[in-house]
Amino acid sequence: MAVPLEGFIPVELTIGGMTCASCANRIEKKLNRMPGVEASVNYATEKASVRLPAGTDVADAIAVVEKTGYTATVPQPDPGPAAEQSDPVTGELGRRLAVTAALGLSVLALSMVPALQFTNWQWLAFALASPVAVWGAWPFHRAAVVNARHGAATMDTLVSIGVAAAWLTSCAALFLGDAGMPGMHMEFRLWGSAGDELYLEVAAVVTVFVLAGRYLEARARRRSGAALRALLAVGAKDVGVLRDGVEHRVPVADLRPGDEFVVRPGETVATDGTVVDGSSAVDASVVTGESVPVEVGAGDDVVGGTVNAGGRLVVRATRVGADTALARIGRAVEEAQSGKAAAQRLADRVSGVFVPVVLVAALATFLGWWLSGAGAGHALTTAVAVLVIACPCALGLATPTALLVGTGRGAQLGILVKGPEALEATRRVDTVVLDKTGTVTTGRMTLVAVVPAEGHDAADVLRRTGSLEDASEHPVGRAVAAAAREAGALAAVTDVVATAGAGIAGTVEGVALRVGRPDWAATSLPTGLRDALDEHEAAGRTVLVVVEDGEPTGVLAVADAVRPTSREAVAGFRALGLHPVLLTGDHERTARTVADTVGIDDVVAGARPEDKLAHVRALQAQGKVVAVVGDGVNDAAALAVADLGIALGTGTDVAVEAGDLTLVRADLLAAVDAVRLSRRTLSTIRGNLFWAFAYNVAALPLAAAGLLNPVVASAAMAFSSVFVVTNSLRLRRFR
Repeated sequence: MAVPLEGFIPVELTIGGMTCASCANRIEKKLNRMPGVEASVNYATEKASVRLPAGTDVADAIAVVEKTGYTATVPQPDPGPAAEQSDPVTGELGRRLAVTAALGLSVLALSMVPALQFTNWQWLAFALASPVAVWGAWPFHRAAVVNARHGAATMDTLVSIGVAAAWLTSCAALFLGDAGMPGMHMEFRLWGSAGDELYLEVAAVVTVFVLAGRYLEARARRRSGAALRALLAVGAKDVGVLRDGVEHRVPVADLRPGDEFVVRPGETVATDGTVVDGSSAVDASVVTGESVPVEVGAGDDVVGGTVNAGGRLVVRATRVGADTALARIGRAVEEAQSGKAAAQRLADRVSGVFVPVVLVAALATFLGWWLSGAGAGHALTTAVAVLVIACPCALGLATPTALLVGTGRGAQLGILVKGPEALEATRRVDTVVLDKTGTVTTGRMTLVAVVPAEGHDAADVLRRTGSLEDASEHPVGRAVAAAAREAGALAAVTDVVATAGAGIAGTVEGVALRVGRPDWAATSLPTGLRDALDEHEAAGRTVLVVVEDGEPTGVLAVADAVRPTSREAVAGFRALGLHPVLLTGDHERTARTVADTVGIDDVVAGARPEDKLAHVRALQAQGKVVAVVGDGVNDAAALAVADLGIALGTGTDVAVEAGDLTLVRADLLAAVDAVRLSRRTLSTIRGNLFWAFAYNVAALPLAAAGLLNPVVASAAMAFSSVFVVTNSLRLRRFR
């Protein structure tokens, strides 16, 4: 159970016994009638997300679900990937389908082919059809009875009544009428209803087709959630923990924050932690979707579930169990999957009243045909076709299956969607506001140029300057030191003196060295160095002057490097119809340089956090629908007020919390993918709902007009559900 939040306790329940969207709608209504309770029931995931007011026991919510005729349990900890290999629901459905298909299709052949109708064939057909209509259709009959006890009707009610009516009418014709006499023959037509005396094939084949649809739907729904299950199943089962310098293999569940554990080449990192020894390349594709391994060394953070592709690492655990990045990703995706788009909420309201309307329509159809003189047989088969064709399964599957697949695929690509509202926002967005530091740029200072004075060597200037700056904690100095260390070994330094806001001085290799701001390090510069300084300052870079024994020997330029993919990402936003705006707290010259580099024309510089918020609101006041992409505390307010907030997960927790979409990897191109995926998922949802509605609207009049045999109607109904789920599964191929 989750921690109480603002007086509420969020609880997730696993619901059993649901067979269609009407079931989910009924349970949701019953839960929401509890005082102070807010609930959302998802038919596709078979989960209920419930917010209980403090003081309300989860047992009360479970009791309400059980009184409604269903089961509810608090989910148990995931038993692991091995448990995913078997599915009792799909297995039971498969066995029931296999038996009923063998019997039911035999009945169809006997009824359809006059040449097979030997003397008293109808009694064999009755013997074959009865187990199908009773045992095969038992799940529908049982659910219909349970629902009737609670004064409700669902899809099972429609199927049960249709199957029972066809079978009981056949029984009456066999035992009380002339249909049981030797020499009786039948004709069968797929289109229209023949008005024959027996309807055994209707009872049998309707059951077979509906069971087949249920079975295919159940399998497809499992595939819908496969991406998330695969993501959460990633991880080591045991780990080598260092205790007093000795490695002990222990289960991952026994890890505690602060434990140091060994990750050998090819092994999976057991949990989130910080590297304390060793260096390697880590494949983080399972978390970020990025296929290129990331180099890590002492002091770098690693995420549980990633794979060590290089050398031996010793990692200190920082987060374990439910606190790890993978666990948090799983919770975020599951919460998104439990939501409902606005169109699905309309579909839920429709399905809630649809079944009673269909029952009335079927009764009216029967009476209309019967009273018109068409005969009871024709009236019955027409009414059964209306009952079966109108089942609203596809409506209930339209949104949740697309959300299951879309959010699962997003998790594989390092894109977390908070819910359907975020998807709906992506459709309307026309302006994207980009933070600069840490979003368009890397957020880390990098040495971009070393310009030596005439007669001096660039490598020597860098080595000495980097050696001195290695004693500095300033970001600019650390960038120079890192570049020098990468180029070669550093030299010994003595007499180090740092002047805040100006520079640093010391002795390196017997040379008195000063490195810092131009006006602090040197009074004058040679023409070549002066030109280089002016050029780099005009480009918005931070410039350091190097003075050795009183003589200027070089100029170093340091800048926050633009991410390699940022220009491509800006072009991607434009291709999606979004106008990019660079909004930064940095000064105008630097902002303009970065904007020119990535292809942005609209720049707002020198913006404080409150200025960023005001600018987003000003754009909205102009009628713009604004998306904001950022990663820092100073972006949180703008992310929260934006129509769509996209947070880089590498940024601060407050920024991630404020966003609607979270990008696990620090890549602006992932923001383009997030918008594309969100729009594709929303498009799939809308397409599903359109075809589900269109199917019912088009098919009902045909059935009521007597143009559809119940066998065809049942096949069409099953196909509609399978079509919706299969259409959603196409999102698995999103690239």
